[in-house]
Amino acid sequence: MPDLPLTGERTMPGIWHETYWFARHVVGYDWAAGLLAAELAGPTRTAPPPRVLDAGCGEGYGAQSLYDSLGAEATVVGVDYDAAAAAHAAATYPGVRVVRGNLVQLPFADRAFGAVVSLQTIEHLWNQPAFVAECARVTEPGGLLAWSTPNHLTFPPGNICHARELTAPELRALVERFGPELELVTMTGLRHGPRIEAWERRHGDLVKAQLAHGPAAWSAELATFVTSLTAADFVLSEDDLDSSLDLLVHVRVRG
Repeated sequence: MPDLPLTGERTMPGIWHETYWFARHVVGYDWAAGLLAAELAGPTRTAPPPRVLDAGCGEGYGAQSLYDSLGAEATVVGVDYDAAAAAHAAATYPGVRVVRGNLVQLPFADRAFGAVVSLQTIEHLWNQPAFVAECARVTEPGGLLAWSTPNHLTFPPGNICHARELTAPELRALVERFGPELELVTMTGLRHGPRIEAWERRHGDLVKAQLAHGPAAWSAELATFVTSLTAADFVLSEDDLDSSLDLLVHVRVRG
């Protein structure tokens, strides 16, 4: 069991009843790693080595996965406002440089990174435009931003840790507000894959089933299914974003 408490603001590896949420987060990091590999670590790239910021790194597993995917020449920096999370990540993941900092006042120089990844974070922030502006400021021209956030239309209501959830049009509008600086490349939706869909046809909504009772009261069937889930049980699609579970947006910083 990780030494960090579950607060509702982050998920973590190694917690059996968090497997669904953890796998859903891993999909986002795999998606971001694919973008980074294509744009920052391609075979024709010579110098400098990739520099990537994970803004709101939480426990740190995602920042480490980005480092693992990019290779030892890359620099991956994680930043989180929570002191305990930053300390844990620094002690647990040797591939990542961890800094404690405010996401709307990032403690980095202009154009310090080739990319900023921030997954399942922006919904926690009161000043979302300031965060977008900071991501643009610390990213070099031509660099990429990769963000994900739960879709307000499908996410269960009442999460006290979320300052403001976004719909696809609202997320698009937030990016387009910075039109002179940012170009929206693609917006993608995450949804359940075939195995989860088959389970839901038999038993009903999987998210509602998990939230209806504490894990100690879950049926054996539900517990077994949840703990079997992996990132492969989710799919990404640019179709019908309003029904997706999470929204993933790829943005380029204009030169």
